[in-house]
Amino acid sequence: MKKTLIVGTVAYDEIETPTESSGKILGGAGTYIGLSASLFDTQSSIISIVGGDFEKENLEMLNSKGINTDSIEIVPKGKTFYWKGKYHKDWNKRDTLSTQLNVLADFNPIVKDENKNAEIIVLGNLHPLVQNTVLDQLDTNKKCVILDTMNFWMDNALDELMKVIGRVDIIIINDEEALQLSGKNTLFAAAKEILSFGPSQIVIKKGEHGAMLFEDGEFFTVPAFPVEKVKDPTGAGDSFAGGFAGYLSQIDEIDFEGMKLAVVNGTVMASFCVEGFGTAVMKNLDKETVDNRLKEFKKYTRY
Repeated sequence: MKKTLIVGTVAYDEIETPTESSGKILGGAGTYIGLSASLFDTQSSIISIVGGDFEKENLEMLNSKGINTDSIEIVPKGKTFYWKGKYHKDWNKRDTLSTQLNVLADFNPIVKDENKNAEIIVLGNLHPLVQNTVLDQLDTNKKCVILDTMNFWMDNALDELMKVIGRVDIIIINDEEALQLSGKNTLFAAAKEILSFGPSQIVIKKGEHGAMLFEDGEFFTVPAFPVEKVKDPTGAGDSFAGGFAGYLSQIDEIDFEGMKLAVVNGTVMASFCVEGFGTAVMKNLDKETVDNRLKEFKKYTRY
C-alpha cells in the first residue's frame, strides 16, 4: 500500500443551480480528492488550512474515512476559505458569485516528516507558489507527482505555474485549459506541446465527454459514465483526480497501462460526485458500489 499526500483546500461552498440551492456546505479540492482516494487501498493525508469556524464533525468525517487530517492547520481566530457559485442550465458554465480567501491567503504548507515518504503526491488546485513550496520539501525523484491547475493561474501566475509543470510527472486539466496553456487549437497538438514542458503524461478532462490520456507516442480515451441526472458538478474534477491517484497508489508499477485504468477509475468517481450536492454522495460511498459501477462502465465501453 502506497501513501498518498494531498495538498488542497478544505473549504465551505455555497452552490446555486437552475433548480436548487445548497446553502453553506463542505467543499474544497482537498476534501473531494481525499474522499475519492479513500475508496482505494491507500493511506492518505491532507495538507490544508481552515479557520476556527470549521466544524469539528467535518474533520471527524474525514478521519472516519481513513484520511489523516493532522496536517490541516486550524487558525482559531480565522475564517475558512469560502466559495459561492451559480451554474447555468447546460452545467458547463458557472459564475463565481463570491470568493473569500480568508485563512488561505496566508497558507504556508508544512510537510511533516512522516509525510515526506509518501509515494503519490497530489497538488490540488492552488496558487503555484504554494505548490512549489510543497515540492521544495520533498525528494520528488522517487515519487509520482500529480498536478491539477486551472486557467486562473494561467492568467495570473503563469511563470510560477510553468515552474511547477516542469517538476511534476502528470498534469490533469480540462480541454479549454489545455488549449490555453499550449497556445494550440487541437487537443492532440496541445497535449504534445504540454508534454514538452516537462510532464511524462497529461490527462485532459472533457466533462460529459470523458477524458483523454497522453504520453509521448501513446494515447488513450474513455467516455464519461452516463449519469441520468446531474445535481451539482462541483468537485467532479477533484473527485476524478482522487480516483486517479487512489488507483495508482494501489498498483505496484506505475506505467501507461496502469494509468489507463486510473483514468477509468477517476471517471467513475467523478460520476458519483455529480449526483449530489457537494460531498453528499462521496462521503457516503462504499467500495462495493464503486466496484459495481466499474463493472457497468466496462460493459458500456467494450465492443
